Parts: sequence; C-alpha cells; structure tokens
Amino acid sequence: MNRKPVPERVVVMSPRTRASRRTRPAPVSRPDDRTSELREVYVRSLIRGQLRRGLIVSAVVAGGLAVVPLLFAFAPALWTVTVFGVGLVWVVLGVAVYPVVLLAGWMYVWRTERGEREFVELVEQS
Repeated sequence: MNRKPVPERVVVMSPRTRASRRTRPAPVSRPDDRTSELREVYVRSLIRGQLRRGLIVSAVVAGGLAVVPLLFAFAPALWTVTVFGVGLVWVVLGVAVYPVVLLAGWMYVWRTERGEREFVELVEQS
C-alpha cells in the first residue's frame, strides 16, 4: 500500500498583523462602598453628557434636513436647476444628505468614546 505523504501545515497570516488595533476602554471594576457615591455622580454625569451630545447631533441633523425643503419652497427657481440631467432637489436630498449624516454620526461616536475614556481614567484615579 502506497500512501501519499501528508503535506506540512502552513500558517497563513495577514500582512496587517502589526496594524494598530482600536482599544476599548477597560471595564470599570465594581466600586467599593467608600467611593460608590462618587462613582454614581460620575456615571450620571457621563450619561447626561452622552444624552446632551445625542440630542445636539439629532437637532443639528434634523434642523439641517428641515432647511432643505424650506429653501426649495422659498426659492422656486431652484426647482428648474439640473445637475448632470437630474434635478437639484433630487441631488441634494438623494446624495448630498448622506455624507452630512455620516459625518455627524462619526463625530458623535468619536466624541462619546473620548468621553468614556476620560471617564475611565477619572474613575481609576479616584
């Protein structure tokens, strides 16, 4: 009986193995009784800050989107403008809105993660 030799195992690795990885904030350990009141104040402050940022971003995006129809309502000449054969209204509402929404979302996430990192550092110091 003639057996084929078993091929040697090869480990295939991504060329990006040394790429930087996003670090998440370390989970906060359970507070002891002495500092639990202080940490509750910190957590409430963190939640209020996140809520405030969320409401501000939502208001800015919704306000910006509400201005677009008003602009076209008060300037009827804009209805006749075309860009690459497509009406300006459709270009603005169908294309230009998305980068603004994505940028607002990215900025919100970036600022919120930064606030969480600062919160973890503050809790670890106390």
